Amino acid sequence: MKPKIYIDGKEGTTGLQIYERLGKRDDIDLLLIDEAKRKDVSERRRLLNAADVAFLCLPDAAAREAVALIENDTTRVIDASTAHRTAEGWDYGFAELSRAHRAAIAGSKRVANPGCHASGFISSVYPLVAHEIAPADFAFTCSSLTGYSGGGKKLIAEYEDGNRDPRHASHRIYGLNLHHKHLPEMAHVCGLTREPVFVPILGDFYKGMATTVMLPGFDAARVHDCLAAHYEGQKLVTVAPLGGDEPVIYADTLAGRDSLRLIVTGHETQAIVTALFDNLGKGASGAAVQNMNIMLGLEEATGLSV
Repeated sequence: MKPKIYIDGKEGTTGLQIYERLGKRDDIDLLLIDEAKRKDVSERRRLLNAADVAFLCLPDAAAREAVALIENDTTRVIDASTAHRTAEGWDYGFAELSRAHRAAIAGSKRVANPGCHASGFISSVYPLVAHEIAPADFAFTCSSLTGYSGGGKKLIAEYEDGNRDPRHASHRIYGLNLHHKHLPEMAHVCGLTREPVFVPILGDFYKGMATTVMLPGFDAARVHDCLAAHYEGQKLVTVAPLGGDEPVIYADTLAGRDSLRLIVTGHETQAIVTALFDNLGKGASGAAVQNMNIMLGLEEATGLSV
């Protein structure tokens, strides 16, 4: 029998992207809610409890409410919101971090899908701390350039409106209070004793992301060797040759793909690591589908663009 999959919040950007990846597959059965009932709690409860795996593509409060609607111990949940990323009883959905992470996802009933900016930071920093290249109390700094699709329908409309603010042609720095919602998971998952200084940057392009971690005092070659060894053999996370694939890095290079590529540049006393990926791919919907595949015992890249 094919596993039954339900997407709660299919109308949002992340939900639509998950549906796009699953809609043509014949190895699963998608449970679809009647458009007129998509906010009907009783109908949502019925579908959530009928599903083998449910994706939650909802605001944080609504995601918590959706979990409370599940009345059985068989429905497995992948939450794309921020609500459960550091919560007890939830497994963090980034399989490439370690064998333990992959095994936890495979057996989990509750998986928290990573945030987009957090995915870029954690993919770079987790191995450095785990292999003692960087101490847990290091003062990490990070900037992350993203396409506007990550802001959802409202921001997409703002950027694609014919009468949009002309300043949108220029990148804009936001999150200036330095309390971005992804910071707790960045520190928690990497085992840091202090949160990094992190600033996101919004670009005038639809999708794509380049998250850069600055490493003063680090030998770039040593950083590269650590990351290359850590991710050796992974399908969806790869490491470029030291110095990168080309002399510059374009943030939208992996737009439309579900993989992530780490690029280490620098010299003997300074390094930067840039995680290059699609904010809607490995940064959101692609990662969610990968987690579903692992939970169902399927090949992890099934239905994904590597």
